[in-house]
Amino acid sequence: LRWSPWSRPGVKALVIAGVFVITLWNLRFFLSPSKGSGEDSKHREPLMILVWEWPSKQVPSVSRDVCRELYGITGCQLTTERQLLHQADVVVFFHSRLQPGRDRLPKERLPGQNWVWVSLESPSNTRALAEWNQTFNWVMTYRQDSDIFIPYGKLVPNRSATVNIPAKTSLVSWVISNYHRTQKRAEVYENLSRYLHVNIYGKANNKPLCKDCLLPTISKSKFYLAFENSIHRDYITEKLWRNSLLAGTVPVVLGPPRANYEQFVPADSFIHVNDFGSLEELATFLKTMNSSRYRQFFAWQRRFSVKLYTDWRERICTICTAYPHLPHGRLYPDLQSWFNS
Repeated sequence: LRWSPWSRPGVKALVIAGVFVITLWNLRFFLSPSKGSGEDSKHREPLMILVWEWPSKQVPSVSRDVCRELYGITGCQLTTERQLLHQADVVVFFHSRLQPGRDRLPKERLPGQNWVWVSLESPSNTRALAEWNQTFNWVMTYRQDSDIFIPYGKLVPNRSATVNIPAKTSLVSWVISNYHRTQKRAEVYENLSRYLHVNIYGKANNKPLCKDCLLPTISKSKFYLAFENSIHRDYITEKLWRNSLLAGTVPVVLGPPRANYEQFVPADSFIHVNDFGSLEELATFLKTMNSSRYRQFFAWQRRFSVKLYTDWRERICTICTAYPHLPHGRLYPDLQSWFNS
């Protein structure tokens, strides 16, 4: 008889056992799908975001696939229908709609559902935060350290390589609706106006500008007072983005420190009040600037253009983009402390 290693009983048993183990291992994947594949299938479903109450009286249409149609964000479904609360993955709450006396929060929260606190106001203009401790999973504000960062505007790359400076007929302008002498911006304006003339528009000076009149009017000034109503980190509003950069005028900013502004726009695109030892020095700098120096403030236009965020639908759609990277199961223990930090 011819000898074969498979004829030995020990080897044969070992081979049979090995085949049995391999079979069980492969069978495991058919009987019990992996956690990863389950999560992948969940992500393929549209993420439903419920806006509990819209921030403005006029509620835009969200019935279609607006995130995809308007902003190219897929797998994102917006709704304002509260009866869909138990289907919503994320529920959005605007702080302006959480004031006392209003219908506040849902009575229950779906397991795994995340609630978002939203505000574009600064801490100085935000009240009654203490009662919302241990309530929200994520925050959505103008602050860069928010879970979902929503700036008032930003610079986006372009390839125009051109500089467009509107014709100028005045030196400085300012649009102001709520003027309070206790504000830092009022103090700075009153001292600055001792050294130069400022064209003031807006309700505070009984010269309101219509929506379509705003930019054409401001654009005729060489400089614009982009003074924030309060000074906080990252609080850089449409006063810089729309009223200055988009209008084609040079912003004179009053807000967070220069280094903070430079995180958003080039250092040579604006003038900071704090760059000068006195407001008289600032006034002299503005009045004596030659055309060559003035043109340098618009160098950013060769590389960038201004993008404004004017539709809340776009901001809310960005939640879907951020969703896979956000921490789940966490609550802000002290919302007021975080926002005032």
